[in-house]
Amino acid sequence: MATEDEIIFELLPLIRIYKSGRVERYQDNETVPASVDPATGVSSKDVVIAADTGVSARLYVPGLGSDSQRRIPVLVYYHGGAFCIGNPFMPIFHNYLNSLVARAHVVAVSINYRLAPEHPIPAAYDDSWKALRWVASHANGGPGPDRWLADHADFDRLFLAGDSAGANIAHHMAMRAGAEGLERGVGVHGVVLVHPYFLGSEPVESAAINQEMTAGLERFWELACPTAAAGVDDPMINPLADGAPSLAGMGRKRVLVCVAVEDVLRTGEGLTATG
Repeated sequence: MATEDEIIFELLPLIRIYKSGRVERYQDNETVPASVDPATGVSSKDVVIAADTGVSARLYVPGLGSDSQRRIPVLVYYHGGAFCIGNPFMPIFHNYLNSLVARAHVVAVSINYRLAPEHPIPAAYDDSWKALRWVASHANGGPGPDRWLADHADFDRLFLAGDSAGANIAHHMAMRAGAEGLERGVGVHGVVLVHPYFLGSEPVESAAINQEMTAGLERFWELACPTAAAGVDDPMINPLADGAPSLAGMGRKRVLVCVAVEDVLRTGEGLTATG
């Protein structure tokens, strides 16, 4: 007989979900504080964007030295984790942003959005859009409160990026920005999608690389968006599905898509992603 302690989903060592709704995330509690990174000279700090929902971000700025008065590009980053795990404060994301900011010489904003299944889709998209608008509110002498963005960000060079579910989010935020516009006339200059989390019912060759992983990613989507009547052909997870926003909404913006040979979500010969 099923009990409230029945496990309905698990992917160890990452996550376990119980019928009662209790969720155990085994690596999300391993976090590192904001700091000055001794290896790169990058400084970071944490900010609250929306106290009512808990949306927050970790900001990064490189060591500017004599360039302290020069404005540099701004990168908004969305972490991965199939919409169900992860946060910007984990070592894997914190260390990656330190190295990225140092090498690309950008101001970065790593977004902490709410996770499913406690907060199903569209919570992650709503939070991410609110965060992107908050970033844009600092442009052109706007009312945004953060001095790192107000003093150092060049909003004519705003980029979005993310990995896995974060890449999915970055894609949709770019599409929404194109359709609705952002605060103070800010536009998205380019998007970087790393191993984007896109699915669809039409089989792709790469799904056979690891069928268990492919099934797990489909199950993650069911957990993240239980109301998706079209399942993996919902426009939020399948950007080629009926009802998905036209890619023409991106205009002539630059898009970089990165996939790996062993990525089950790649297609063809590994040169493009499924979306």
